Amino acid sequence: MKKLIIGLVIIFSAGALAAAGWFYRPWSEYSPAEIQAATQPERLVETFSNMSDVFPWRAINPSDSAAHLPRNLQSVAISYQFDGADRTLDDWMAESDTTGLMVLHDGEVVYETYRLGADADTRHTSWSVGKSYVATLIAMAMQDGRIANLDQSAEMFAPQYGGTDYGDTTLRHLLMMSAGMDFEENYNAPNSDIRRLFLGANIYGQNIDRLVGEIERNRAPGEDLHYVSANTQVLSAVVRGVYNDNLANIVQDRIWQPLGMTGEAYWNQNIPGENGMAIGYCCLNATLEDYARFGQFYLQDGVWDGARLLPEGWVAQATRPNAPFQEAGPDSVYAHRGYGLHFWVPENHDGEYFMAGVYGQYVWVDERRNIVIARTAADTTWSARTEESIIAMRALAAHYGEMSASETEAGMTEAGNE
Repeated sequence: MKKLIIGLVIIFSAGALAAAGWFYRPWSEYSPAEIQAATQPERLVETFSNMSDVFPWRAINPSDSAAHLPRNLQSVAISYQFDGADRTLDDWMAESDTTGLMVLHDGEVVYETYRLGADADTRHTSWSVGKSYVATLIAMAMQDGRIANLDQSAEMFAPQYGGTDYGDTTLRHLLMMSAGMDFEENYNAPNSDIRRLFLGANIYGQNIDRLVGEIERNRAPGEDLHYVSANTQVLSAVVRGVYNDNLANIVQDRIWQPLGMTGEAYWNQNIPGENGMAIGYCCLNATLEDYARFGQFYLQDGVWDGARLLPEGWVAQATRPNAPFQEAGPDSVYAHRGYGLHFWVPENHDGEYFMAGVYGQYVWVDERRNIVIARTAADTTWSARTEESIIAMRALAAHYGEMSASETEAGMTEAGNE
């Protein structure tokens, strides 16, 4: 594989960088030393709520007429069984450094809590939850007639990828994470491609499209599920090409304004200022309620305030496996979950799907119960906790879905007796 000529981002060699003469860069607004300090495990709770202090960014403005979701709070104790033990929701939140948790039922907020210094105005980073937003913009471009179908190649809309393996890849295989690229997506491996790519974008401020364009294919597309963040960077370039604008402005115009998002958000980019390029495979920062609202948008099949913003059938296609190799099961690549088109699908799914980001960010949708769950966290052991997190969110969905259903039945009975 042609290696990307860049370094790594988290847990990198401070000594080597200092020797290069630029590690502390006092003239820089975003110095590597500050980033290295901010990304230490003990600082993650603070950092994830203040990413604008650590990395360059571009604002996403809310609508002037935006209104908060209605509240009907029903906070009660919730428990579940995991690994042969009785567990509570509080156990899960405390051990996973959860900073915010919100549950919607029928579009109303029925549970809301903030922890570890976060509050309703905190703009928490979502990491790879942002991938689902990029996929949504692809769908919106199809709804607008700007993209004809998912079997068109990336270079048709992002000519900077012309002549590369990525340029020849279809939107479908990018969305399915089946592009066949030679890329190691492992944050724990000392020299992994994803750590190198992150450093190239966030520390060196390099052109991310150019870095990603150097990645080569080592097998045919459409053969297996291989989660690669670079795939989403290419899709974000497609979105930028289709709408001829930067990613933050597109998100503002196509998602934030129509959905009435109430909080100002921002998307991190490689360098400060107007010439900065969004890190398209991650790095949207928003309030917990606005993450939940986006889940509600999917629960409503891409319709908001009576307007269809996504193509009919998109939600069903994007949130279910599109090929056998995307199914969750004992032999699946990723334990306890499968994949659709930039959405995860839990094992034994029953109208359930979720968006997920590193360190435990989730937006969970349960179509059968009309439930949306949004959660932010700084969980350094998020990967090992995947199975329990799925069980905890299913327990939340079951509780609030069934409780609301029983209240409805009781109300109907009472009305019938009048």
